[in-house]
Amino acid sequence: MRLLANFVTRIKTTLLPELEIQIGPLSDKERKFTQIIEMMQVDRFTKKLQWCRIGRKPADRTAIAHAFIAKAVWNLPGTKDIIYQLNANATLRRLCGWAFPWEVPSESTFSRAFAQFAQMELPQQIHAALVKNFAGDRLACHVSRDSTKIDAREKPEKKAKTKKPTAKRGRPKKGERRVKPKRRLELQPDRTLRENLADLPTACNVGSKTNSKGYKESWIGYKLHLDVIDGDIPVSAILTSASLHDSQAAIPLAQMTDERITHLYDLMDSAYDAPEIHEFSRRLNHVPLIDHNRRGGEKRPFAPAQAQRYKARSSAERANSNVKDNYGGRHVRVKGHAKVACHMMFGLIALTASQFYHMLC
Repeated sequence: MRLLANFVTRIKTTLLPELEIQIGPLSDKERKFTQIIEMMQVDRFTKKLQWCRIGRKPADRTAIAHAFIAKAVWNLPGTKDIIYQLNANATLRRLCGWAFPWEVPSESTFSRAFAQFAQMELPQQIHAALVKNFAGDRLACHVSRDSTKIDAREKPEKKAKTKKPTAKRGRPKKGERRVKPKRRLELQPDRTLRENLADLPTACNVGSKTNSKGYKESWIGYKLHLDVIDGDIPVSAILTSASLHDSQAAIPLAQMTDERITHLYDLMDSAYDAPEIHEFSRRLNHVPLIDHNRRGGEKRPFAPAQAQRYKARSSAERANSNVKDNYGGRHVRVKGHAKVACHMMFGLIALTASQFYHMLC
């Protein structure tokens, strides 16, 4: 928390006044963008992409990463739009790292750089470092867990036709033991985060979900799973296939969040009401507050104190809507899990840095 306070003070008292002296007055969006990229320190993660004095010198990857962050901050639909903004707005261009319009790379160069960022998971690395730096030394009270649909412009994966093994009917013979295969939720608690992430489906497919009005809706694309702490700050994110049930990503999210921050309560809706999730939350020394799923039976309400604390779960819904409405979540123009995850994470790191900054303002 002290590091965050020092960053905010330095940005407000030193960086922004100095920038306005050098390049002129900044608009609200430009001030916000400056605060975000200063907190991220992207150049620490793009060092490995710098020119090694072999072959043709590539375009500045740090400046291109700044441009993709600006694309999320300005909530622009495509790469052509950010290139147009960079050519038209001299202040934004200089903030990203280019002095003149002819230095801005072409759309194909942006595309190649984006593929590099997706392959190395650049925004995921930045997000993890951002959370550890500014929230790792702080005790968070609640972690709210939820998912949201992500529409994609690609064909859904066709289901492979597999013949299910016919189960033997009737009682087993004497001495015969029938072993029932374990479910994913039963296997996840004993596996590492890397193993659990590798096991989750990531292909584009069809998902369905009951909306807030009780109607079932379907979409083609993916599903974004988020862990959000108080202040509407996303601390962990996983992108999976749209068809994956919310509960299947709960334990990997909990493992990821546990590596980054310390918190007390896990708040989840009734989709996560499973014994394995309750038990894993307690194993991490957290208190699980999960809405009861009656499954055709009688609804079991929270105790009054728990019901009051459970209201904090709305922070996950606000973060979901914020990243989709204001940080490019509704403008997915790329295809494939790696690139869609990269696009969503650029919006998430912009949102995360912005929320950290406003926490002390």
